[in-house]
Amino acid sequence: MPTLVAVVAQDGTVLFANAALENAIGLSWRSIEGTGLAQYFAEADTLQHALEGVRGNQFAALRYDAQLKPQSGEPLAVHAIVAQTERAGEIIVELLPLEQQARQEREERLADQAKANKELFRNLAHEIKNPLGGIRGAAQLLEMEISDRSLHEYTQVIIHESDRLQLLVDRLLAPHRHRQVLGEVNIHEVCERVRSLVLAEFPRGLKVVRDYDTSLPELRGDREQLIQAVLNVVHNAAQALTERIAAGDAQITLRTRVLRQVTFGRQRYRLALELHVIDNGPGVPDAIKDRVFQPLVSGRDGGSGLGLTLAQTFVQQHGGLIELASEPGKTDFRILIPLP
Repeated sequence: MPTLVAVVAQDGTVLFANAALENAIGLSWRSIEGTGLAQYFAEADTLQHALEGVRGNQFAALRYDAQLKPQSGEPLAVHAIVAQTERAGEIIVELLPLEQQARQEREERLADQAKANKELFRNLAHEIKNPLGGIRGAAQLLEMEISDRSLHEYTQVIIHESDRLQLLVDRLLAPHRHRQVLGEVNIHEVCERVRSLVLAEFPRGLKVVRDYDTSLPELRGDREQLIQAVLNVVHNAAQALTERIAAGDAQITLRTRVLRQVTFGRQRYRLALELHVIDNGPGVPDAIKDRVFQPLVSGRDGGSGLGLTLAQTFVQQHGGLIELASEPGKTDFRILIPLP
């Protein structure tokens, strides 16, 4: 289990500690067994009161925030859950690191957001596509009836804007319209394809650095979707580097790593791909930092606000997610995808 778990007797003596708790405290469970669990907390009295409450059947479970004291290093902030078990005389104490809890909540919001987006896009297609077709057709017929060719400019505006909106709707629906074509994918081939495309668009002033872990195994996925997802993230980074490209010192780093025994999306994976897209740009504005993966949210004038939305959707369809960490001078999009 990724969470820290101890089973204690009614007096707080440790009967069992899982591997995650061993690692957090810095002792083997054989060393922890038989000791008082409270001694590993900054506020031992709080845990003792919680154990007494459970023992006296005052409540079935109690939650509170605490500080776990490891053998070395800084205290670890955790959310503690003290609960009764089905076995008489035993109490279970589950400790969830607050950083991990915040991450789980963030992942749940992203998953809920993806579901809401999917429903939104379907409704959008139904409500917009049919009227758009009628508007475009009417403009074409009107153009045929107008003898004054100087007025054709106005009908062309209607036709052009209808086509632009149609393209926008098609892009919104793209991830949900086509089935995945699964196969073995080398993530470095994906990165190299993206790198060549971006450098072709920005031939001067931009450096794309490779930092690859060549031991990464192939993953099972849709190659074209993964190329589009990574391209959208890298292209977004390149567009944020406009000033640095003009100055000639813009840099994007593509970094791949293997993660072992990692938890995301409320699941534990033995192996996962970690792909970082790091740029030295101005950073994502605080006003939109929590909303960058939502559709039509853009920090750039003229941006459609769809690139990162589509990237997140494609990665989620591979069982993964994209996380963002940004500050002035460094923005890091972290792509996580389970490996077989």
